[in-house]
Amino acid sequence: MSGPTQAVDAVAARTETRTEAPATTAGADRSAADRTAPDRPAAGATMAALRFDAPHRVALARVPRPVAPGPDAVTVRTSLVGLCGTDLELLHGTAAYLRDGRARYPLVPGHEWCGTVAEVGRDVTEFVPGDRVVGHTMVHCGLCRMCRRGRRPLCERLTEVGLYGRQGAAAEYVVLPERSLSRIPGQVPDRAAVLVEPAVTVVAGFERARCRLGDRVVVLGTGTIGLLAVQLAARLGESVDAVGIDPAGRRLALHCGARRALSPEQVRAEGAARYSLAVEASGAVQAFALGLDLLEPGGRLAVIGVAGGPCPGFDPGQLALRGLELIGIRHGLDHYDRTLRLFRDGVLTAEPLIAAVLPPSAGPEAFRMLAGGRSGPPKVLLDFGRADDPAPARPAGAPSVKPVIETQGDPA
Repeated sequence: MSGPTQAVDAVAARTETRTEAPATTAGADRSAADRTAPDRPAAGATMAALRFDAPHRVALARVPRPVAPGPDAVTVRTSLVGLCGTDLELLHGTAAYLRDGRARYPLVPGHEWCGTVAEVGRDVTEFVPGDRVVGHTMVHCGLCRMCRRGRRPLCERLTEVGLYGRQGAAAEYVVLPERSLSRIPGQVPDRAAVLVEPAVTVVAGFERARCRLGDRVVVLGTGTIGLLAVQLAARLGESVDAVGIDPAGRRLALHCGARRALSPEQVRAEGAARYSLAVEASGAVQAFALGLDLLEPGGRLAVIGVAGGPCPGFDPGQLALRGLELIGIRHGLDHYDRTLRLFRDGVLTAEPLIAAVLPPSAGPEAFRMLAGGRSGPPKVLLDFGRADDPAPARPAGAPSVKPVIETQGDPA
């Protein structure tokens, strides 16, 4: 019997024989001219970036532009950046990264993104200027005990783009090590590539939970992660139901392949213990408890959403007495290339999930939209690839930021 890795790859490979656009040749065949950026900035140059200056304060600012990448690094011109709940937590000052001191203000967010290579370091062999790439959120060291054991998401020296330790991609340019980029296939548009980052964690979750034909799956949550999970479960399992509090989100889940889309009240009224696999994708404490209740004996709960607190009434004894598996999914660092193939082959699709694409100058308003809550498509994108300069270089003595927009506190 094939395992879950083979199952995911088999779905992606059904059209593997199709002809791809020719990839850029790597390594020694590249000329020095190919590897030189024509627009390398002068020392002291600046670029536009969205910046959090303090809790609830976001502005489009001018920040130092990277001058040149290191020997094994790549400078990327950002195209699209996706905004998510983690970015909102950083803006509101409630993110765990701020509480434990890993992140501090001011900071440039942006960990869901894609772009085009602008310049490469002298030792880079896999990319040349003009290549379209997706950036990995997690940048691992490759040398620590966890990395040597093949557990890169648990790297002991980990940094994360736009979260802690590294500038985010909500800027015109971002620099990453060569190992932290994946090339985008020619058939995958930027609007899909920008959703690869959340999707890799879904792929990792289904692999670790061993989803296979015959699994009756329930996905809790109809945000970006939940809707991507519905799409993948519809291909891998026997059936998938979605549970969510937003009626428009439930309609989207049906569009993404759910057999049924139910409110929490509806699914509770039907009784418990029906599903072999539950995927908690909302981050709501109540959804974690509900996911356990909905499992049949021997079922698995894959926890992808990050709850903000403990779960009242959680009885660990039920894990033993009912033979349940509880699987925490931190990230899908090892699944970027595979996930790009899933988008290429139509297994995953981005369009139903995109609510708006806004210019960077509308970034503060975009965060105000997120803070106020949305119904329907969950993803707001910022387009840093627009031809107009989103934050023009200022003359001497002019303010360094566009007018600040303050968001309100967390909605009730």
